[in-house]
Amino acid sequence: MNLSFQQVEKQFGDLRVVDRFDSNIQPGELVALVGPSGCGKSTLLHLAAGLEKPSAGEVLADGVPIRRPDPSRMLMFQENALYPWLTLAQNVAMALELQKVPKSQARQQALVWLDKVRLKGFENYFPHQVSGGMRQRCALARAFISHPEVLLLDEPFGALDALTRMTLQDALRTLILETKPTVLLVTHDVDEALFLADRILVFSSRPSRLLKEFHLSAHDKTHDLSGFAAMRREILSLLGMTTDPESPSHPVTEEIAA
Repeated sequence: MNLSFQQVEKQFGDLRVVDRFDSNIQPGELVALVGPSGCGKSTLLHLAAGLEKPSAGEVLADGVPIRRPDPSRMLMFQENALYPWLTLAQNVAMALELQKVPKSQARQQALVWLDKVRLKGFENYFPHQVSGGMRQRCALARAFISHPEVLLLDEPFGALDALTRMTLQDALRTLILETKPTVLLVTHDVDEALFLADRILVFSSRPSRLLKEFHLSAHDKTHDLSGFAAMRREILSLLGMTTDPESPSHPVTEEIAA
């Protein structure tokens, strides 16, 4: 699905958050949004999800203005938002049951997707019985099970430790390559953006304006990002951060100051 932002502005009362944003995201492309906290990155996801309406301009899905939420566009938050009274399998199956898929069929598909995210054997555990990383794996399975055409990810791994985050980045990348949704990813982790994205959009502080766009291929990368050191330094410089050019670290997770 093509996702298009056309001269989009967003205000909350007198507070202007997004100022004249234009971008066209091609079907199957993964675009990462990086910028200071509070600059409107998550607001752009909410506009694409249909949870908010632009103050000016249009957000289009395959040329049709987005007016409301739709199952074809899935929004995943940093918090896993699993139902604590449901097992992992029941949480994943719920995504299909809400679309009127029979319970037995939904559970069967849930087991398949839990296996894909390496949670086989934990189907009947409750969220409080597993780790934070496992809960996020479950949330990934729930996000992908309905085969959304657009996946909107709002810092999905921001609350996890570095090693778990890298492992889940690998899992997410595998699922994306398999299912090929259009993906919009909000992240404060520059290395996460470099590892996952086809394109990185770097924003100014509020009201957000696009500072620069970076193009890169996501399909042949590893967590060794030494080949992207120059790009990494430039992105950090645009964000007002510095790093030792000889020692790129993984990950850069400090929250970028507004």
